[in-house]
Amino acid sequence: MAKKREYSNGEVTVVWEAKKCTHSRICFKGLPDVFRPKVRPWVRINAATTEAVINQVKCCPSGALSYYMNNEEVDIAVNNIETKIEVLKDGPLLVYGTLKVIHNNGDEETKNKTTAFCRCGDSHNKPYCDGTHVKNEFKG
Repeated sequence: MAKKREYSNGEVTVVWEAKKCTHSRICFKGLPDVFRPKVRPWVRINAATTEAVINQVKCCPSGALSYYMNNEEVDIAVNNIETKIEVLKDGPLLVYGTLKVIHNNGDEETKNKTTAFCRCGDSHNKPYCDGTHVKNEFKG
């Protein structure tokens, strides 16, 4: 069974799905007091404001990190992000916003928040990044 963990501060719950994680390190580079990969539990959700945690979770390129508000009446919009593309040095293309991906077999899926697309050509999860660029020392 896939590992799935939840971390709550009472206001928001962060969900981590290990199977989806590409180890981009964006989470702990952005909020190192909250996301601490060498410590267990690795998420210390009370080390930052709810808003800061949500904003960092939205940057997760793989979708391994997500969140939900514990009080559904208080909701922070996720789908109103302006579409933006960021080219990471020696890494994937990060696309921020809601987009429809049409695969070469005709299957369609909607992606929200942040999606990482492979630039190195070696991902085993194309068109998405799976972190292979790190192992292969991709430069670009």
